[in-house]
Amino acid sequence: MASAAILWISPGIYQEFKKTVKNMLPLLRYHAKMLNHRSEVNDMIAIIDYDAGNLRSVEKALISLGEAPVITRDGETILDADKVILPGVGSFGDAMGRLRQYGLVDVIHDTVEKGTPFLGICLGQQLLFGSSEESPGVEGLDILPGRILKIPDCPGLKIPHMGWNSLDIKPRSRLFKGIGNGAYVYFVHSYYLKAGEEDIVAASTEYSTHIHAAVERDNVFACQFHPEKSSQVGLAILKNFIEL
Repeated sequence: MASAAILWISPGIYQEFKKTVKNMLPLLRYHAKMLNHRSEVNDMIAIIDYDAGNLRSVEKALISLGEAPVITRDGETILDADKVILPGVGSFGDAMGRLRQYGLVDVIHDTVEKGTPFLGICLGQQLLFGSSEESPGVEGLDILPGRILKIPDCPGLKIPHMGWNSLDIKPRSRLFKGIGNGAYVYFVHSYYLKAGEEDIVAASTEYSTHIHAAVERDNVFACQFHPEKSSQVGLAILKNFIEL
């Protein structure tokens, strides 16, 4: 009668193994689909990693929609992606410094110029413009026309703006397809967009001033709010982007 062999693994090594596997799951799922179901694989979505926060919350939201996003700062991976997301929290100047440090400024411009659907979220939206009052003298990506301004003080309102606000959505917006006017989304910001061209504005809101909350032009989309933290409405927005 054969005897069974028992392999003992220390708890510390086992926990590290579980953590490593968990972190690799999205990439493993994607490559498994590529190998076994080439004709059925979802678009590859790259989330740009430049040390500016909220990467995992965006990743988690996309996974909940059945996607297998890849978090990366590798230029070739980003350029090969079917869709690209630029998330971010923090300051305009620091974020632009990191994009330059990692050689991502030209990568982002090349991605946009080749027509890849591109979504900026929160700080990621602000970086798509030329400058911000938050960081005087710092040049942004300057992909879309407009200015990033400080939310003006207003009695009874706290800054930063943190909370749910309703959106005034423009008809025929691709990012808000199927979403009713007045839908609520979640904001966390002290600076806001004043778009240079009204026709790129997809949605707006009011908080101390008139805020251009989302924009879209050709293959470039952006929102000041956090769709990944905006419940079912936010997931619907991300799904619209995925299905472009």
